[in-house]
Amino acid sequence: MIEHPSHRLSELLALRHPPVALTFVDQKPADLAAVTVAAPSACTFWRRAETETFYAAAHDHFNCPIGSLVMGFDLPATVTDELGGLVQSMCDAQYLELSEAAAIPHLATPSAGIVYGPLAQATTAPDLVLAWVDLAHAMLFNEASGTARWTATSADVTGRPGCAALPRAVATNSPSMSFGCIGMRTFTDIDDDLSLVAIPGGELEAFLEALEQTARANASMRTLYEAHREDVVG
Repeated sequence: MIEHPSHRLSELLALRHPPVALTFVDQKPADLAAVTVAAPSACTFWRRAETETFYAAAHDHFNCPIGSLVMGFDLPATVTDELGGLVQSMCDAQYLELSEAAAIPHLATPSAGIVYGPLAQATTAPDLVLAWVDLAHAMLFNEASGTARWTATSADVTGRPGCAALPRAVATNSPSMSFGCIGMRTFTDIDDDLSLVAIPGGELEAFLEALEQTARANASMRTLYEAHREDVVG
């Protein structure tokens, strides 16, 4: 039996939390329940999606103006005003420079909303797969992504806002990583030692193959290094 990509990803990256799938849609799927509980942020939906599949419309994200911007939603005037006030507060706190605001990554194509759910329940390739990785497996993720090669153009690891990793992954059609942001860590209650990774759904199989090869290579190198340590220190 062919192993589901969710299981392969979880095993290879030793995930503590199930990977989740995001699909951007133009309308709510008829057979899918819409979210009914208010969320303080866009990233709040990621944790809920670990256990259930649901639809969240653009307006369900508007409690987080930054996340709504990053997700590429068309923003009403009220949310745009809130966004401006939030950016100003960030600048006042010396958290963000005003010149950075216009450069925050965002999805270029607006959608009506997002279908969220466990990757294990996805029956078709999603637009994005999100997962949380610890430092050791962030190393494997980095190597499998190809950005650890000295001959490659290294991709930056994103930071604030944490959700910026999503449009970066879409824009480059390649895996992206984020250290996160204080908002993401507040709203998701994710462990402090975990970082966010985003993988384009269409590239998931190729990435898994690269990740499997990376894991084998690291296992070989571990054996070599352990033998060397034994030779040197006994």
